[in-house]
Amino acid sequence: MTQNETKTKSSRTISMSLSITYFTISLVINAMGNVLTLVTSDHIHPAFLGSAYWTAEANLGHAILGNNSLALFWAFLVLGMLISFLNAFLMKKLDWKRILGNFIFMLPFSIFIQWFSNIFNQIMPDAKSLPMVILYIVINFVGVALIGTAISIYQRVNLVLHPADDLMQILRFKYFKGSAFKAMWASYIPPTIFAIIAFIITFPNLYNFGLGTLFVFLFQGGITGIADKLVFRNLDHQAVDVGE
Repeated sequence: MTQNETKTKSSRTISMSLSITYFTISLVINAMGNVLTLVTSDHIHPAFLGSAYWTAEANLGHAILGNNSLALFWAFLVLGMLISFLNAFLMKKLDWKRILGNFIFMLPFSIFIQWFSNIFNQIMPDAKSLPMVILYIVINFVGVALIGTAISIYQRVNLVLHPADDLMQILRFKYFKGSAFKAMWASYIPPTIFAIIAFIITFPNLYNFGLGTLFVFLFQGGITGIADKLVFRNLDHQAVDVGE
């Protein structure tokens, strides 16, 4: 592990006000990045781009709720909370404070997702030319980079986490010796299961999986590891707890 990864697991080295500032910045960046991958995927026809891997859980929300205007909100909130209980199982303890923190994260995050989705869907037209398609591919990859960067920031702050990123952090430090790359891959097992369920419900239609999703699968963990070293370089992992 690097010094940034092995520094104290039991204490905080930054103030609460600074922690909240970092967290707020990362929350907005993460929601925006996720929505950019979704919107660019939705506005290329035929669809081939796909969205961020966890964002693709929106498939299950739409499969169950249809085109309900709040489908994204409920998909991210409910499925996220299911993952928080998986995390408790992996840690071998039911930490209600941690689960409450997951919920506290999910509520504004889900609201931001729905808000950014409404905005970008209005201002980004369908890509009807090759230059527009190329531009949307670039924006999609930028969205992935924003997500990876945001994950790096709020995992290091470790104030409250998205359950999926809490899962990655537990896997990273408990099972994969600090490797963000390996932990990210392992953390993709639950959304893969969600996608299979959505595919069964909506067969033969399945959206939000494609080139961008493959890019996420291959590189997002690495982007998070790089951001650990380059973005807010003096921010170390704070009070990491991955159970016994």
